[in-house]
Amino acid sequence: MFRDCLPNLYCADLDIALRFYRDLLGFTETFRYPREGPPQHVELRLGGTTIGISSTEAVIGYGLPPARRGEPFELAVRADDVDRATGQLRAAGVPVLREPWDASNGQRVAYVTDPDGNRIHLYA
Repeated sequence: MFRDCLPNLYCADLDIALRFYRDLLGFTETFRYPREGPPQHVELRLGGTTIGISSTEAVIGYGLPPARRGEPFELAVRADDVDRATGQLRAAGVPVLREPWDASNGQRVAYVTDPDGNRIHLYA
């Protein structure tokens, strides 16, 4: 049912975060949304690891409270079917933060939490 996982960091200033991860640490940009204009989400790769970096505005646009400094983390988990995965997780007692919806980037998205309240972003 689940395909892979992307650690996603939220940052107050995406340009500063990109300079840090890309320019100082040597990550390579592999994805950017939107493609034109200021990005809301960028994916970077270093060796065999890919991370996502998103603006704090991106999560607010998803109808969730903003990430706080020191807690700007979520796991993005790709699923075959977000609606089915959300239903199965709910049936197992997993809290659902936001029901599945069609995001502006064309993905089907939902949010749940792990047992410690960490956000899990489901997408397809």
